[in-house]
Amino acid sequence: MLGFSVYLAEELTDNQYQYLASMQNHVFTGVFTSLHIPEDDPKLVMTRFQRLVQWCKTLNLELTCDLSLQGLGRLHLSYDDLLSATVFKNIGLRIDDGFSLRQIAQLSQQTKVMLNASTITVDELVQLRQFQADFSNLEAWHNYYPRPETGLSAIWLSEKNEWLQQQGLRTMAFVAGDAGKRGPIYTGLPTLECDRQRHPLIAIIDLLKKWHTDNVYIGDPELSVLGQQQISAYFEQQALVLPITTTHHFLYRQDWHSRPDIAAQVVRLIEGRVQLGTRVIHSDNTVERCLGTITQDNERYGRYMGELQICRTNLTADQRVNVIGHVAAHSQTLLALVRPKQTIRFIKENIHEEEQ
Repeated sequence: MLGFSVYLAEELTDNQYQYLASMQNHVFTGVFTSLHIPEDDPKLVMTRFQRLVQWCKTLNLELTCDLSLQGLGRLHLSYDDLLSATVFKNIGLRIDDGFSLRQIAQLSQQTKVMLNASTITVDELVQLRQFQADFSNLEAWHNYYPRPETGLSAIWLSEKNEWLQQQGLRTMAFVAGDAGKRGPIYTGLPTLECDRQRHPLIAIIDLLKKWHTDNVYIGDPELSVLGQQQISAYFEQQALVLPITTTHHFLYRQDWHSRPDIAAQVVRLIEGRVQLGTRVIHSDNTVERCLGTITQDNERYGRYMGELQICRTNLTADQRVNVIGHVAAHSQTLLALVRPKQTIRFIKENIHEEEQ
């Protein structure tokens, strides 16, 4: 599952609803929020929470809220309210401080409960089984870390997740967003320190494929429209969406595919020479090729004329190679995801740019 975060410190507006709808339309199925915010007005928080609950029901999004017993007290709620209040029905509970293992086991018998993945121990899991916890409703969620340098080690997280999965628990971690960052520090809300500045798609894939993570949520309150498109295209169509700058608009008109053999320094696109026909590519703009440069071989390269490539590294100028475009800097790391016969889709770097 992929999910995202919505926070209750500010009013939930129509724009916020449209954001939820857009994320739901781009492969995201879970929402995380927090009722453990001491500085917020309790009445406003509960009013916004109830609205968010209704939005998630309307959009068929699975909602999980972070809470503690102390936080419940500030909201004039009790443990019994979690068992009986309509607003908490069918909502996942990410348990923070104050709950006993017996209470957690009881909650798990009627709803999903997310344990603290970083701190849960063998003895606690044994006791949860003794209290007849429903382990099919238990998961293990990591925290996010607002302060730079405090995010977790990837190796430690991987080992912890592998152990948690052996105990029958699904795992979750956060990645930072690529647009609006959450205050007061505004440096991203990832679980892993190495993910703080990384492209969300790269971070998500590594968590899922390398670090034994079952579910990944965006920790920050905003993921850009481009980020949504890139993540959705990758998981639904196995396609890489790359924003580019170019005056060669034929690049936008179709999907391209990498060759089945992976070159070390460039991504070679199958269709370049195949679609050339009788056209002749004259030498033009044969300048230095930096990372992310899109090139086309000209007539000086003989039978390679028409070959399209994307540079994986910095390369010198070559009179046989025309530079025809550039992948946007913020998406160049996605080139590391190219696999044999990878679908690649070029879009304009500025999506509001008019067709010429």
